[in-house]
Amino acid sequence: MKLEFQITDIAKQPPCFDAVVNSANSNLRLGSGVSGAIYTAAGPKLEAYCQPLAPLPLGKAIITPGFNLPHPWIIHVRSSHYLTDDNPEAVMAEALRSMFRVAGEHNIKSLAMPVIGTGIFKFPFGVAADLIIKAIQNDALELAPSLQRIRVCLPSIKMAFIFAKARQLNDPSDQRPK
Repeated sequence: MKLEFQITDIAKQPPCFDAVVNSANSNLRLGSGVSGAIYTAAGPKLEAYCQPLAPLPLGKAIITPGFNLPHPWIIHVRSSHYLTDDNPEAVMAEALRSMFRVAGEHNIKSLAMPVIGTGIFKFPFGVAADLIIKAIQNDALELAPSLQRIRVCLPSIKMAFIFAKARQLNDPSDQRPK
């Protein structure tokens, strides 16, 4: 599987991805940050489609059509709020597994995902990077064997450095003491 990290806007990914991932709120409505960008780009049909599917439980993911996006699918995943929810790291890990499970169930071959949880959900960047890297390494191919490409869309150069460090620290082929 090809894994890439790119400083880019999740809502402006090229049509070569089967799905984009939305860091969703519980009511599956237009929100701020990633959710706002994806809902705006997908158009008003997305929010209408999502209304009967709400509320989205913590740690779960669902899939919807991409509507006006150049991607057939949007995978909506709900992380916990780092400062207010119980056991936020476990919920985030389950949310990522759920995202990969949904991708596998729909034979998704390529997906672009944001750094889930770091906006309104207040996950520290390093914690989110570590959880995302571990989920990709430990869960992606098992739960979504069809996946051939994952792009993690990073909002800044700072986040790129954080992901590079997390990737290095979680590299199973790296035998140096950590």
